[in-house]
Amino acid sequence: GTMKRRAGEREKELKKKKLLEELGENRLPYLTPANADFHQLWKTKYSKLIFRKSDTVPEELHQMVQESFLTLREHNCFFQDLVRIKGKDFLTPVSRILIGNPGCTYKYLNTRLFTVPWPTEGYDIKYCSPQIHDACKALMSLNDYLHIEAVKALQGHLFETKEIKATTVTDEGQSFATSLMEQGSVSKDQSGVCVPEDDKSLKNRTSYNLTLLNYMDPLQMLYLKQEPYFGMGNMAVSWHHDENLVERSTVAVYNYSCEDSAIQESNEQELKGRDPALWHVGLKVAWDIETPGLALPLHQGDIYLMLDDLNLTHQHCVLAGLSPRFSSTHRVADSSRGTLEYILGQCELALQNLQTDSDPMVWSLKSLEAAVVKQVEEIHNEVEFEWLRQFWFQGKRYLKCTDWWLKPMAKLEEFWRKLEIMVS
Repeated sequence: GTMKRRAGEREKELKKKKLLEELGENRLPYLTPANADFHQLWKTKYSKLIFRKSDTVPEELHQMVQESFLTLREHNCFFQDLVRIKGKDFLTPVSRILIGNPGCTYKYLNTRLFTVPWPTEGYDIKYCSPQIHDACKALMSLNDYLHIEAVKALQGHLFETKEIKATTVTDEGQSFATSLMEQGSVSKDQSGVCVPEDDKSLKNRTSYNLTLLNYMDPLQMLYLKQEPYFGMGNMAVSWHHDENLVERSTVAVYNYSCEDSAIQESNEQELKGRDPALWHVGLKVAWDIETPGLALPLHQGDIYLMLDDLNLTHQHCVLAGLSPRFSSTHRVADSSRGTLEYILGQCELALQNLQTDSDPMVWSLKSLEAAVVKQVEEIHNEVEFEWLRQFWFQGKRYLKCTDWWLKPMAKLEEFWRKLEIMVS
């Protein structure tokens, strides 16, 4: 299976290399809202991208969330990650912090991040300052809000899809994509949103368990990679699919680009391509050189949602503007092997094979069956390489927010020492 996957990846790399060689200076076309065909393309090829302008979001929520970004930056809580891509290690241009359910982790590009827990009922979480507590609480409120928005967006998309199938669209004048961009979808009574009993998966695919926060000041970056296919300009984040997510789950992104009066939109520039002063999200259909790409400008407080399988069928990138920019990217991380509860359970399972009745000097294994020994050693490796080493190579970054992870890590280390004894 691994060989087959690697062969597929090599084939895609060769295809990409050949495509770039063929393109040379002739880039693939892409559209921005200034182009006449933009909304039609969105409607037909990118309909699972949902956009919400900032004025559809409650002002109080904007204020709380934006203050939380600034607080976390003031406390130096954003960090560049050391990630591994194709066997080489890189520091990410974007600085990040993970906030979410206590004990939850998120792995991307071979690096496991550990959540700074948001204030969750039933958990004793001590924060380094009341401001950090308030910032985590604000992002938890944003998470709840985006969950409700995602449920409504998915229900709306399913309804639209059924409508389109059931009837012939006669009024082309009303653009589906335009209506998605312009409608104010926030209801005052958010508790009124109900998930149909027969579609629990709708709720599961929108119940975000963490948010990965991003921060970058492009003017502080000596070099930013150029977007290779369409000539969209500087990239903060290259083309990718988000990984380690529950299948067909929605990703919701809140954008806070710190624009000032000096940065004005230029319509003339947009007609030629995207305005390089503004941050954009770029989208393209994966492995497709026929469909034009999209570059969607992001203003302070805008939100976008990637519904259903959009993250699988399409790739996205983030195009840098001139101003510093924060984002909060809410995800349903696949937690089947990524929670503290899971790894502690695995340790308990492995230690069932240790005979501890007698003196520790003469501990023995209950079973020497190959399958049992192999399973124990796999758990031993997992706790060491996926948890202890992943946590400590990131240094003491989490202590800037909370000491919550120190006790669990001490417990995992205790388990690891017993597993070492079992190996010897």
